[in-house]
Amino acid sequence: MSTIQLPSVVGEFGAKPSLEFPASEAPKGLHVQVLRQGHGTAVDRGNEIEVNYLGQTWGGHVFDNSYDRGQPLAFPIGVGMVIGGWDHGLVGQRVGSRVLLSIPPEYGYGARGVPQAGIRGEDTLVFVVDILGVR
Repeated sequence: MSTIQLPSVVGEFGAKPSLEFPASEAPKGLHVQVLRQGHGTAVDRGNEIEVNYLGQTWGGHVFDNSYDRGQPLAFPIGVGMVIGGWDHGLVGQRVGSRVLLSIPPEYGYGARGVPQAGIRGEDTLVFVVDILGVR
């Protein structure tokens, strides 16, 4: 039985991370790895959360990140307002956590992808998410 290899993350909570990808292909399914366990409030379905994040295709380009904009993103979680990988992977996490998400197309943007962002329908997405707050 082989072990799942996820990218390694360089950088500390609150700072823009960079990813180093293994030579292997992207794993199947949704994978959630807590890189830094926070001790704040747990994120519940329906909460509005505030995060900083970096999004990258598996072994490919960074397609979005909030660190460079200097503006965290706030949105309702667990209610279908963001991609399924975020809804499934961030509910239950705690404020102050840094979470790595490996998201297959069915939990991302599906077969259509997002061509204008350079995301193909078969791309696995990788996000590093710093959970800053919850309301």
